Amino acid sequence: MRSVLLIILFLIITACQANDETSRSVDMYNASGDMIGTAQLTEGDGGVDVKLKLEGLEPGYHGIHVHEYPKCDPPDFTTAGSHLNPDGNEHGLMHPEGSHLGDLPNIEADSGGLVDAELMLPEATLKDGKKSLLGGEGTSLVIHENQDDGVSQPGGESGARIACGIIAKDEKKSAETPTDPTEFNEEQEE
Repeated sequence: MRSVLLIILFLIITACQANDETSRSVDMYNASGDMIGTAQLTEGDGGVDVKLKLEGLEPGYHGIHVHEYPKCDPPDFTTAGSHLNPDGNEHGLMHPEGSHLGDLPNIEADSGGLVDAELMLPEATLKDGKKSLLGGEGTSLVIHENQDDGVSQPGGESGARIACGIIAKDEKKSAETPTDPTEFNEEQEE
């Protein structure tokens, strides 16, 4: 009986560890340090699925990319570096010679500035490897002011970086990002 319990415990621990390697929750912040939503990244068949729930964006289309460093220093988020591009490709999902690994389709904010979108990063992974979003210390997810034209170099003429979230190798690191200002309000109400 004791060995059965140990086996069950081992399977539970293994399952929990596997889950950590196949998903990440990313808090997204604007240039003022306000949390504007989340991105849920999940290992999928053939890539990483990205589910976005955001608010406070200007209505219209915005470029969105995975950048090479897990740094999101406001106000311009240049610390995130360039687009994640382990294969040295040209930028743009419509570029005939391929795209950066970090290139994603544009997102659209509705008239109220809300985004509820599901995207995919083909060939990317949250597991170990050359195309991992968690290589080194991790990467970041950056939203741009304008629409990405899908072909211009080096970034699709998508304009300024207006929001950023850290895709941390160690999820505890993402806790170092700015706090959600509404959490303080909830604590005061108690």
